[in-house]
Amino acid sequence: MITPTLPDLPNIRYRADEAGTAWLGIDCAGSSVNRLSRNVLDDLVTALEHFSRQPPTAVVIHSCKPSGFIAGADIDEFDALDSPEAARALIAHGWDAFERLASLPCPTLALIRGHCLGGGLELALACRYRVAVDQADTSLALPEVMLGIFPAWGGMKRLPALIGAPAALDMMLTGRAVDARKAASLGLVDARVAPRLQMRAAEGLAHSGTRPRKAQGAGRLLNLPLARPLVMRRTEKKLNQRDPYQHYMAPRAILEIWGRHRGNALNAPGLIDEVVRSGTASNLIRIFRLRERLKAFGKASTNAEGRGSLHEPGQGAAAPPPPGIREIRHVHVIGAGTMGGDIAAWCALHDMKVTLQDQDRERIAAAQGRAQTLFSRRLKETRQRRGAMDRLMPDPLGHGASHADLVIEAITEDLDAKHRLYAAIEPRMKPGAVLATNTSSLSLEALSAPLAEPSRLVGIHFFNPVARMPLVEVVKADGTDPAAHAAALTFVGKLGKLPLPVRDAPGFLVNAVLAPYLLEAMRCVDEGLSPETVDEAMKVFGMPMGPLELADTVGLDIAHAAGLQLAGAGGAPRCLQSRLDRDELGRKTGRGFYAWKDGEPVKQAPGTPPAGLARRLISPLVASTRERVENGIVADADLADAGVVFGTGFAPFSGGPLHWERHMAPSVTPV
Repeated sequence: MITPTLPDLPNIRYRADEAGTAWLGIDCAGSSVNRLSRNVLDDLVTALEHFSRQPPTAVVIHSCKPSGFIAGADIDEFDALDSPEAARALIAHGWDAFERLASLPCPTLALIRGHCLGGGLELALACRYRVAVDQADTSLALPEVMLGIFPAWGGMKRLPALIGAPAALDMMLTGRAVDARKAASLGLVDARVAPRLQMRAAEGLAHSGTRPRKAQGAGRLLNLPLARPLVMRRTEKKLNQRDPYQHYMAPRAILEIWGRHRGNALNAPGLIDEVVRSGTASNLIRIFRLRERLKAFGKASTNAEGRGSLHEPGQGAAAPPPPGIREIRHVHVIGAGTMGGDIAAWCALHDMKVTLQDQDRERIAAAQGRAQTLFSRRLKETRQRRGAMDRLMPDPLGHGASHADLVIEAITEDLDAKHRLYAAIEPRMKPGAVLATNTSSLSLEALSAPLAEPSRLVGIHFFNPVARMPLVEVVKADGTDPAAHAAALTFVGKLGKLPLPVRDAPGFLVNAVLAPYLLEAMRCVDEGLSPETVDEAMKVFGMPMGPLELADTVGLDIAHAAGLQLAGAGGAPRCLQSRLDRDELGRKTGRGFYAWKDGEPVKQAPGTPPAGLARRLISPLVASTRERVENGIVADADLADAGVVFGTGFAPFSGGPLHWERHMAPSVTPV
């Protein structure tokens, strides 16, 4: 047996064992994560060329990074594409590399630990076998669609052949990730193994001689050429329901390339050209980077003001915690209503000890019931669900406040009530513990006035529903202790949320920019337009939900009284006040601007929106966002765009309201 030798490769570690197995460790130089840049692909191709001439007994591709397998392609290279020709060249580079991997004359295996995303999964699909390490952070996905692009390095060909067309299209069109357990059940991996067994299992499977997996049953049949037109028609119908105005091209491009071009984007140069010219991909990549910048604040970053450039994930974005910051393990939540109870449940889901205080034991019981539903949906194993419920402890007398690292109050939006609570709680809090308020409308300066240690108070403003909304505003006043603020940012990051640093001001960022937007929509109703017509104008613009449906979802009482400040000098809009007078508060009461049935609004057909209506509605939101930046409430325009996109659902393909104003608004037809 001749053991192949390789030249030194900057991004790959190579060793050959006694059985002749070639172990290729991906180890991107100068990075804490593996990304498939041109240089990394070049190193991989060099190794594959050697193996094609001198085949080892097997090739196992794994990661040398603790952060995971491969996080995808290099986003900077996609973002730098300046022509359709450059895009086609980049696609061809990756396609040819993975075709070479798939055609090696020896068994190949991808050993997947941690994230295996985008080009990383496409690399794994080009191997004969795949083994997933069964640990919490192992995830496999083709998320390109969320960046406005498509998996063009073989994923659109190989994934449907492996797991069947329906499951593959679902993964590709949503970008949804699957864990090791789900990947095994889909047939995406050949085995899932415990971490301690990974090397042995990989070598054993690589030398097993087992036939490669292929899709079975209906999944295989629906991937056949004769069935693809039927699948395309059904899938296109679903896409049109989700995106009726076709703001997002990538899902339709994926469907077209799979259905008519055998999964090879190079056979559809016109689609490549169209996607590159649209600008949507560039804006969605911008939003991806903004998300990563927000994530960085949750990694104990000392740069709590949020100033600076967009961070590359995992590369110096977070510093060690400032001295004196206690790790938050025990959270005490006061107020078991919808917000407080759901915050408590979310903390327990993320491995924190939680004590939940409320004078009304029935509200605590209701919060526990909602938590049980959340845990059943999010946690696969009975043991995990039981553990989460054990971490969420009812505490009607508030004993947990004396032991907690963080106390969060989520009681009624009443300044005097909060002052009375703080007077009772603060003397019992241990030294160094952080006091947080979930207020959406009250000033931290006013709230902290009677505190003995006002510097320990921060705002941690979650949005409803807690489990679905990704953004959390982390608020500081002039006197807030930087260590307390940094601890709050880190806490939010541990919850898997996106922390946005903001300064104390009425409505902070999100509610402050929503207020004039919702107010303008309600004025339109006062002027005689139907709610359906108003909402339709914004859906045509690109919003996932119109402003009046949003107001109903939030609750008209909250919209009026808890931070949106819709009642200006002229009072509340007539259409709002009349509904408040009738106790029609939106979805939670079954009627608001719409009647609600089974959690969905009952709508009549919309009229044709008047020309310029969308611009009229969006202009106050954009102006308010700009004002928040100018007044220093949020550090810069990029962070303001991130906050509005992730906090309100502002059309992601636009890049955010201020980016839209600078780059898109002058060139689009008024709507």
